[in-house]
Amino acid sequence: MGLFEAAGTRVIESPAGTAKVDRIPERTTKGRHEPAERRLQQLALAVDAVGAALPVGLLCAVTQQPRPLLTAVLAGASWLAVGASKNRYSRKVPSDDAALPVLRDWLTMLGVLAVVCVAARVEVSLKLCVVALLPCLAVGVARRRLVHRYLLAIRRRAQALRRVLVVGEAGAVDVVLAELAHRTDHEYVIVGSCLVGDEGTGSAVPVPARLASDGNAPEAALDGETVLGCAAELDADLVFVAPGRQLPAARVRRLAWALHDGGRNLAILPGLLDVSQHRVRLAKAAGLTVMHIEPAARRGMPVLLKQVTDRLGALLLLVLLFPVFALVAAAIRLTSNGPVFYWQIRVGQDLMPFRMWKFRTMVVTADRMRAALESSNEHDGAMFKMRRDPRVTPVGRLLRRFSLDELPQLFNVLAGHMSLVGPRPPLPEEVERYDGTELRRLSVKPGLTGLWQVSGRSDLSWDETVALDLSYVDNWSYARDIEVLVRTVRAVVDGRGAY
Repeated sequence: MGLFEAAGTRVIESPAGTAKVDRIPERTTKGRHEPAERRLQQLALAVDAVGAALPVGLLCAVTQQPRPLLTAVLAGASWLAVGASKNRYSRKVPSDDAALPVLRDWLTMLGVLAVVCVAARVEVSLKLCVVALLPCLAVGVARRRLVHRYLLAIRRRAQALRRVLVVGEAGAVDVVLAELAHRTDHEYVIVGSCLVGDEGTGSAVPVPARLASDGNAPEAALDGETVLGCAAELDADLVFVAPGRQLPAARVRRLAWALHDGGRNLAILPGLLDVSQHRVRLAKAAGLTVMHIEPAARRGMPVLLKQVTDRLGALLLLVLLFPVFALVAAAIRLTSNGPVFYWQIRVGQDLMPFRMWKFRTMVVTADRMRAALESSNEHDGAMFKMRRDPRVTPVGRLLRRFSLDELPQLFNVLAGHMSLVGPRPPLPEEVERYDGTELRRLSVKPGLTGLWQVSGRSDLSWDETVALDLSYVDNWSYARDIEVLVRTVRAVVDGRGAY
């Protein structure tokens, strides 16, 4: 699979043919993506400054605190300083999980503001400042979420993208192209490659020049000049370098010197896939840059906190949703023959089978009818899904639309078989078809909801489902669970992919 530029269009090339996805930026002057993002940064700065300064100034004035204007200015400056120190106004797309980072920044800002007020000899009530800055917290969360959605939207329309030249061996370049082609929520569009050696590539990106396979060859001294020439020809403002056997550290170092001296930005691709930033730690050792990859937490306080949240959350939801359980049970009994609940054997953590409960959404003979419908399966991989499954009852279709059929799994969470958040619990016959990679999904408890549910559910391919589950398993954090739970509410209301 490759990504290439043709008549100003971003295109994905696949075995099935070439499909147009969206437009890429035309070749104009360098920095063509910067004006829109600069305006967005300026707007973010203004919103944060006003969101902090205005309520503080007004409340101080109303309560007749001394020097309200100066206090307001100090509050706004402190909020901006904290945001700038944590790189909150960079071009990077902020996470949709805005609440926790903003809360941490807000608490830091309270401390900074207290120190600044003491240094400036401004006497103001601490309780008053905390109350006055609560609107700032809400504005900060809302602003980050709106910026997140706006940047993703314009990048999917091929705006505010960075034109990238990839340098590396053919195999490494193909991997980079394939991974970037899977999604459109990033800022990079590959406009060409500069391959090392004579090996061919399976992608259709332009290759204006090649680097010598031998780093000690005389022509290797011209690596920087060659890459700079390619970047200029393709109007690329960023160069991705994928180190390899033919592109060792010393050669990459010389190339970095040339690129920086030539005014081009450089990014190194370490060859890692789907590793969250919180797991990465850089260190120095004898001149080497060492990248430590921390494992996902499997014990300790975060895991204990997850277990407590699962049990208390399930118990609380069962109490609050009791009227919903009663209404759904009555609707099922009044509209179709058979029991209210339906259970299946599913496979849980470490291949342990358990009985998973759901509200019945199909006719009683559904399991016996599946073999006859196998040829109508609309899902690839190990799952069976049909958009218009004839076994689903009218009430069952409504329950699935809003995921109400999954609510009895709260009993499984309470019993410890499942978690509130985790991978989808598979059937035993599905697990029999798993390879070693897919089995890793079962190294954690399956979940009532998860990345699969909030990212499209049945509309996703099997490979996409596995990739999301592996991302969850490898990069788990308690904060990520909270983010998924919040996104689940939106996914249930939207109903996309639920059938």
